[in-house]
Amino acid sequence: MKVAVLATDGVEQVELDRPWQALEEAGAEPELVSLRTGTITAYDHIEKGDKKQVDAVVSTADPDGYGALVLPGGVINGDFLRADSDAVAFVTSFFETGKPVAAICHAPWVLIEAGVVHGRRMTSWPSLATDLRNAGADWVDEEVVVDGNLITSRNPDDLDAFSAAILEEFARAEEEGTGG
Repeated sequence: MKVAVLATDGVEQVELDRPWQALEEAGAEPELVSLRTGTITAYDHIEKGDKKQVDAVVSTADPDGYGALVLPGGVINGDFLRADSDAVAFVTSFFETGKPVAAICHAPWVLIEAGVVHGRRMTSWPSLATDLRNAGADWVDEEVVVDGNLITSRNPDDLDAFSAAILEEFARAEEEGTGG
């Protein structure tokens, strides 16, 4: 399965790297989709981390070419992505087609902007709880939450459970034919 990993500058490095590695080890093909060509700068909380090579630009990336979507966190990353109409449209398309989407930490901000959280049970970084509730989500403080095609987690401490849920749900979607 080809998996879009949507991120930009300020992405939380470990929330990008660990799911990416899990996907590769499971035989999936992750691709970094971002707002522009070149590289993005990942962060370790507030310290700059590694540069990551962008594989595709969201304004021209075809969501039909991917079987699933991963949204890593990071305050800067989540804020930049939710303000970009192409990124929001890209995310929305995965929900319209029923493909699996995984979001951790601050990434649910993008889901709020896409209008896809109403009626969903989900989690996030605690400071997003009010935002999610105001958008109609049932926010819970749990390590990982799976609600239909949506997988959410709170923070880097949850990455083992988050990555395991991604692999399980993406494999299920692929078997059922909803994972592209």
